[in-house]
Amino acid sequence: MRRVSNGTYESYDAVELAEFVRTGQIHPSEILEAAVDRIERLNPHINAVVRKMYDQAEKSIEKGLPKGSLQGVPFLLKDLGENYKGIPTSQGCRQFADYMPDHDTELVKRYKSAGLVIPGKTNTPEFGLTITTEPKLFGPCRNPWNLEYTSGGSSGGAAAAVATGMVPAAHGSDGGGSIPFRDGVNTTLGLPAHGSDGGGSIRIPASCCGMLGLKPIRGRIPCGPVLGENWNGMSTSHVITRSVRDNAAFLDIASGPAPGDPYWAPPASGRYMDEIDKSPGRLAIAFTATPPSGKQVSRECVDAVHNAALLCEPLGHHIEEARPEINAKKFDRSIITLVNVNVHCSIKALAQHCTSPLSRKNFEYTTWIIAESGKNTSAAQYLEALQYMHLTGRRTAKFFNHYDILMSPVLLSPPVKFRTPDLS
Repeated sequence: MRRVSNGTYESYDAVELAEFVRTGQIHPSEILEAAVDRIERLNPHINAVVRKMYDQAEKSIEKGLPKGSLQGVPFLLKDLGENYKGIPTSQGCRQFADYMPDHDTELVKRYKSAGLVIPGKTNTPEFGLTITTEPKLFGPCRNPWNLEYTSGGSSGGAAAAVATGMVPAAHGSDGGGSIPFRDGVNTTLGLPAHGSDGGGSIRIPASCCGMLGLKPIRGRIPCGPVLGENWNGMSTSHVITRSVRDNAAFLDIASGPAPGDPYWAPPASGRYMDEIDKSPGRLAIAFTATPPSGKQVSRECVDAVHNAALLCEPLGHHIEEARPEINAKKFDRSIITLVNVNVHCSIKALAQHCTSPLSRKNFEYTTWIIAESGKNTSAAQYLEALQYMHLTGRRTAKFFNHYDILMSPVLLSPPVKFRTPDLS
């Protein structure tokens, strides 16, 4: 891509690239060419992009892109959850490596309507169940800042692709997280053997790769047309970006209910982009470096939270050390129950579209054990877990009657080297 203003392709965010297209300074095909060139040069070292869709991207430009707010911007889809008609969605799983959806999901339709150009799909752990992206199907996605370290998970490919400038923004989903390995503990990052309220599958890789990751409130982003909610509302899609305004721009094109949604978040009063330059006023900010589990947090993460809190005080905000009181053990058991059941049901639903029978050898150890546990969960256990999750959500919501923001570490430690046990 020729130089525009004083920068090259990777120096611009999505909003600026779209503005160049809108004003006729550059053609979408030139931007796509720059994105493809960067993917081809960097991806062999990173393994962020696992499915190339260059032909489809070129054809979408030739056909004529919709004149949406992000027309001509290259964008990558996570190979989990969101379907692009005619392109396999593997869920990072060998069993479903060739699963070919016959429809676009509602979110993909909105991405296309915004004029986005989609040249590929990104790496993800199997069914998004771990906080490191090392699926048997595709191999590990490496952290661009140090190739020996994890990029996080489950949207590890998305975060790594954005961090390397392959694309300015990439789709992620936040609903996976730390799920037990053989010894009952996620050894990769030393976290508890489970996730809570979505696990961090956008936030964790964004943190590991130094990008911006936002998990919207449940019901903000639709997950139809097949699903009414994902993981009982714990999982939702959005993006990983380098700029705040890009994240806002993607909320503007993606948020809002679709016909038939069982529930949705209250609509925003205006565009999210319009909020970027507005003052938030004086905020009440709570901070904590103590997780509900009581597990030890590394000194680096503790210091990062304290330093961030101290930066906010001179800006006029009220800073106070506080956190919601949560029965972590009971809540975590509830989350594990819900995740287990949802994984079992997802595999069962996908199996209807699979030409070969389900085979243990086509699943990683973690996934198989989780699914088997879900199959053996009773309806009463499932409902009890769901009710306790809702109860904890309401109790936590009361905390935000007093505080606008809760600041905490994303992980118990900085990113670590790959050391996942063999989960085949």
